[in-house]
Amino acid sequence: MTSAASLAIYHEHPDWFRPLFAELDRRGIPYRRLDAREPAIYDPADDSRPAPVFFNRISPSSYLRGSGSAILHTLNLLRHLERIGVRVINGSKAFGYEISKALQLTLLADLGLAAPRSRVIHRGADAPAAARGLRFPVVVKANVGGSGAGIVRFDAKEDLEAAAEADQIELGLDDVALVQEYIPARDGHITRVETLGGKYLYAINVFPEADSFDLCPADACQTKDGEELARSATSACPVEAPRRGLRVEAVTPPPGVIGACEAIAQAAGIDVGGIESMIDDRDGRRVYYDVNALSNFVADAPRVIGFDPHARLVDFLEAEIQRVS
Repeated sequence: MTSAASLAIYHEHPDWFRPLFAELDRRGIPYRRLDAREPAIYDPADDSRPAPVFFNRISPSSYLRGSGSAILHTLNLLRHLERIGVRVINGSKAFGYEISKALQLTLLADLGLAAPRSRVIHRGADAPAAARGLRFPVVVKANVGGSGAGIVRFDAKEDLEAAAEADQIELGLDDVALVQEYIPARDGHITRVETLGGKYLYAINVFPEADSFDLCPADACQTKDGEELARSATSACPVEAPRRGLRVEAVTPPPGVIGACEAIAQAAGIDVGGIESMIDDRDGRRVYYDVNALSNFVADAPRVIGFDPHARLVDFLEAEIQRVS
């Protein structure tokens, strides 16, 4: 596994990282692309390193693309690399939170931050009992998710009971799921705060398509006003991307929200990631509900937020490479 490159990037969705690769190439930083869709064999007794810095870019949604087996394999690989002294960016601690929405809720409770009322189950038949005391609508949300996958809304308890009786409650990759109150978002948007090195980088409001839970900012190819964002072979909004109704706008959240998101990132060990929250339109509370260690920056970022976050990310990577050299 030894390499002359100073940086290894481990991923399974290269289209998302075109801007990162382009910025690394522009600066002449040597790096290796390690594709988890290819054989990823390692020897736990082997202390050779793929690179001094290893950037974990595996998404929990990889199971949607036939790479579900890479998720738990990656968790073991990251722990091995950390043991032998590799600087792992978004390492095993961060990835542990990334692949468990149940752990994310525990973290939010530890930090005293409001979250949607939720119950954790490991059998679909238990969903109706778990929903007792919750306000409908509720969603059943797979513990290992990503890109809105594994989320089903139930508007009434009778609908949930019928699905459970018909054995139609899907639990997802690890057979664990949340039964969670559906939060109607005030003004129709969620707020996503991106962090880098545990500090605030930027924030956007994301306006989802009707009846969609997919809020991936790299797939948002138009502004709030419906103007198309730039598409190119090197952008995260590529020319072949489907044209969807997901819209975005830049926003500066209140200081308390920024501080909360920085606390979440630092407590979770997330080097680069996004935290999502919304205002519950029923009572005006802000609730935090998703912690993302895989952070796809917003498409056409210079136009949306006024700068290129990939340049800041590569600054961070360069500093980490220099620190461990």
